[in-house]
Amino acid sequence: MTQSGRKAARGTKRLRLLRLAHARSGDKGDMANIGLIALRPEYYPVLEREVTAARVARHFRGIIKGKVERYELPNLNALNFLLAQDGRPGQGLLNRPVADGDCGTTRSRCRLTG
Repeated sequence: MTQSGRKAARGTKRLRLLRLAHARSGDKGDMANIGLIALRPEYYPVLEREVTAARVARHFRGIIKGKVERYELPNLNALNFLLAQDGRPGQGLLNRPVADGDCGTTRSRCRLTG
């Protein structure tokens, strides 16, 4: 069992994303983006395999109500995710306060440490 109580697959090791990637995020209107940049080129295939649009959507469940799209940038060893709200203009996703007082571009850190 892992610290989160989930079973890790046999032969695999669970790591915080923070150990593999740097993140940047921002929002405009009802869209937000999160960029993950591999800290080392050899980490990119792990990001590509493990950080899916479905996993990002699941992580931000309750914050986003729209679609999550993933774009691969292999020449930069990076992934970019676009997160959509529910189509209501002006509903900035990342600059809304959340329960713990965290807000703004620190959502990328939430993604890395969550």
